[in-house]
Amino acid sequence: MEQKLTDLELIQNILAGETAQYALLVKRHQRFVFTLALRFLKNREDAEEVAQDCFVKAYRALGTFKQTSKFSTWLYTITYTTAMTLLRKKRLDTNSIHDEETFLELENHTSSLNANNYEKQDAHTFLNQAIGQLMPDDAAIITLFYKGEQSLDEIGEAMRMESNTVKVKLHRARQRLKEKLQYLLKDEVKELL
Repeated sequence: MEQKLTDLELIQNILAGETAQYALLVKRHQRFVFTLALRFLKNREDAEEVAQDCFVKAYRALGTFKQTSKFSTWLYTITYTTAMTLLRKKRLDTNSIHDEETFLELENHTSSLNANNYEKQDAHTFLNQAIGQLMPDDAAIITLFYKGEQSLDEIGEAMRMESNTVKVKLHRARQRLKEKLQYLLKDEVKELL
């Protein structure tokens, strides 16, 4: 059985000229990079674009990777920065009508959720819905900590924050997530009664 190379071994091989091995790094991290981008952007097309941009940027800057942290942390930093740049750009393009549209879209989404049969949905679905309703930073911290299994220090490095700040933000994000889940589950209980 072939031994699986670590990220650092793959990077060394890529930098030594075996550029085709970059596809292995992409395959290993593409799902999580996309998930993280989607948490920020809440739009599948934008998340796909950002994920693709991140891997192109990472490939071009691979020689600057210092290997003092995990490759995934470095890649998630690129993802965070790229997604935040796109969000800032989109915010400049919005107006007050967009806020009303967003409210109506959320209201329609909630109404359609109520129409669904909640009995068939599992906890994972509710959790993802609740995370999707969080602010981008909250969603990112929750995603990196629980799904990405990143430490507070690694999240801080990726999001350019002190680990103590990440700890506080994680605590607050958990509280907001709890509120979103309680709201979703309250509606589920109403539907069942």
